[in-house]
Amino acid sequence: MTVNGFINTVITSIERRYDLHSYQSGLIASSYDMAACLCLTFVSYFGGHGHKPRWLGWGVLVMGAGSLIFALPHFTAGRYEVQVDEVVGTCGANRSSTCRDGASSLSSYRLVFMLGQFLHGMGATPLYTLGVTYLDENVKSSYSPVYIATFYTAAILGPAAGYLVGGALLNIYTDISQQTELTTESPLWVGAWWVGFLGAGAAAFLIAIPILGYPRQLPGSQRYVVMRASETYQLKDSSHEVTSNPDFGKTIRDLPLSIWLLLKNPTFILLCLAGATEATLIASMSTFGPKFLESQFSLSASEAATLFGYLVVPAGGGGTFLGGFFVNKFKLRGSSIIKFCLLCTLISLLAFFIFLMHCPGVPMAGVTTGYNGSLLPEGHLELMAACNLHCSCQPEHYSPVCGSDGLMYYSPCYAGCLEVAMPGPGGQKVYRDCSCVPQNFSSGFGHATAGKCTSTCQRKPLLLVFIFVVIVFTFLSSIPALTATLRCVCDQQRSFALGIQWIVVRTLGSIPGPIAFGWVIDKACLLWQDQCGQQGSCFVYQNSAMSWYLLLAGVGYKILGSIFFAIACFLYKSPLGSSDGLEASLPSQSSASDNPSDLQEAASALRIQSNI
Repeated sequence: MTVNGFINTVITSIERRYDLHSYQSGLIASSYDMAACLCLTFVSYFGGHGHKPRWLGWGVLVMGAGSLIFALPHFTAGRYEVQVDEVVGTCGANRSSTCRDGASSLSSYRLVFMLGQFLHGMGATPLYTLGVTYLDENVKSSYSPVYIATFYTAAILGPAAGYLVGGALLNIYTDISQQTELTTESPLWVGAWWVGFLGAGAAAFLIAIPILGYPRQLPGSQRYVVMRASETYQLKDSSHEVTSNPDFGKTIRDLPLSIWLLLKNPTFILLCLAGATEATLIASMSTFGPKFLESQFSLSASEAATLFGYLVVPAGGGGTFLGGFFVNKFKLRGSSIIKFCLLCTLISLLAFFIFLMHCPGVPMAGVTTGYNGSLLPEGHLELMAACNLHCSCQPEHYSPVCGSDGLMYYSPCYAGCLEVAMPGPGGQKVYRDCSCVPQNFSSGFGHATAGKCTSTCQRKPLLLVFIFVVIVFTFLSSIPALTATLRCVCDQQRSFALGIQWIVVRTLGSIPGPIAFGWVIDKACLLWQDQCGQQGSCFVYQNSAMSWYLLLAGVGYKILGSIFFAIACFLYKSPLGSSDGLEASLPSQSSASDNPSDLQEAASALRIQSNI
């Protein structure tokens, strides 16, 4: 799952390299879930009665192929060509950019990225359906949440590691063998986004080999079947008699009835809808979280990805593991698990109101403020001023500089800078004699430093703390909600139920979420890239609008999730049996595999008890 972290980390770099909009990158991210929706019914229904480790192994191989395809555009699109002459963009250089006919064709590589993501989604489908049920059916039911939490914690730490490794790789220039004078702070910088995918593809092929060698069932797993059945939600009709048939669900003829039985289970449906609301926020924040931090705190793409990784590792991984630990520690069962999910959702809902606050954007001359310091109306650009009219500046040369007056400028040319001095203490270029930058201490013109101005936001620690809280409590409910889903359906429908749940979650949440969020984030854009009259990616966002959109979306979806969990808790009907009492009457693990007749007698006794 490390590859998911890579993708979310390199989104900004891919947009910059291949001229993509945010909604297009959102479509790339959603291709993962589109593939999963198409494959889930087939994989969960037939794989649930098949050899699960083999399905898992082949899925990992498909994921490896997707990673290699995702990295393919780097090798087919040619070198990343950008003007890096140190005098380009300075006042008096008077250089015009040459429009290339093939420039806009780079955006067509989004289809290759979508194909790679599609294969990622296909390969990951068995992991979250068959993998979870394989764990659940081979351990005691009281320990199952801990094992599943460990699995999902690894699935969280994988993308988190992808954020950290991917962020480090973005500090390396995309064409490794080519020397460049660009710095990581330059808006034209594109890091080595493709290296991580090559490594992930190779690792996937190696990992698939041992997975394919696992047996269909681990020794002694049969004794846990009856224990799981005692916790299953009982419908008011005789549906449990149908599903108790050992031959049920093994042919395609039982598929319509299997779907109908799940649709009649109100607790299952409500848990699916609650999962969809959470998945919308998780998928959207995972995709655009680094971009949010980059805009709010005036960071580079690599710095934002690394910071987001530092948040996700302890918050997402720790929250996922603690969710399973609390279910096991406090022996939560049935409606108690759903109440725990409701509590976590309400706490994260309150934490979302931190987005009422935002970091003020660094003022940029000609974009947010005038050259005389006055505010500009939103969406009204005035890049030209009396101080730079003689410079013949080109809007294609976007290279922000930070003036000695604390104002950020579109480029050295628009700042009126005439020459480049020696690099400063931080290794950044310093531009002298900038006619648009006032000199504070003596007569003459000021200077400017290459790169964005550093954000002086005092709210940064508070924002990061509450974002951490939102992530923790969002993931804290994931394993309990999954455990509740496994316990509210019969044993033979668990794999298929997870498949249907993932379809609902992806169709209503993970797929439209990043696309919609990308479209909304584009609405907060103040300055678009100008590529020979065509609109490219966004350079500058309005921080207040971005925070406001996140607040509305987060609070709205959290309220919906709370409602679904509350109704599911109210409608849940406790089973007649108790797994704790039943456990003592079951044969030991060693004898369970040798005396299957004991298990049959226990199962028969349970069915008689449920019919009384």
